[in-house]
Amino acid sequence: MEELKQIQIAEPSIHTFTTNGRLIGTFEAMANRLKSLNMFEITYESKKLILINVESRDIKKNPYIFFIITFTDKSVNVEYSVAPDSSEKLRRLFIIKTLTGILSFVTDNYAIDNSEFYQQIDSSIDSILQSLSQSYSSLFSNYDAILDEYKEIKKLNIELMNSNKVLIAQSTKLTEEKDLFKEKLDKLEKYSDESLMVMVQDWIESHNNTIDIGEFSKDYILPQPRIEQIINKMVSLGYIKLKG
Repeated sequence: MEELKQIQIAEPSIHTFTTNGRLIGTFEAMANRLKSLNMFEITYESKKLILINVESRDIKKNPYIFFIITFTDKSVNVEYSVAPDSSEKLRRLFIIKTLTGILSFVTDNYAIDNSEFYQQIDSSIDSILQSLSQSYSSLFSNYDAILDEYKEIKKLNIELMNSNKVLIAQSTKLTEEKDLFKEKLDKLEKYSDESLMVMVQDWIESHNNTIDIGEFSKDYILPQPRIEQIINKMVSLGYIKLKG
């Protein structure tokens, strides 16, 4: 029987931050406004409004990645989780971005200490920028170099494609010419022996009883071995005699 192994779930880390605020309307009005976003589980009391967003749960169905935003009449408290394999800095910046969006919906009911909140934003952005070490700069430089190389390769590829089209056209033309030449050659090679003997006889009679095989081959576009074959046949049949 196999031994049962115990699996331990990596727990997310929990982080919080607070910024000063002031209720200038009612939590009920804020809740009604924020319900339209369909992003949160919302509960409110006379002195508190709580927004809960559960982004994922563990295998036991417990909240794993989540954030909770609590508005009181004097402050905004934020609690959020960060997965073990995630960046705390990016997660914090995402939470601040989300909070900024929420605050923009309720400006007529809730006001925050802008200077303090801007410092929160500035601190988060600065933290991200500081994490961009020289290795990132080298990475971006390499990216630019690779991008330039890619553009050159793409340009070369287009040129090669165009050249390939020209070569295909030339190859097609040569193939057509070859087929045409072969067709002509086939026609010539299809002369019967009788036809060729008549052609040779006519040539001999019109050239003082002589035949220049090279000239004959050139005029009738016939291979010289074929002409020699016919001449030898005519000699063997006694149609012509060779002198000398």
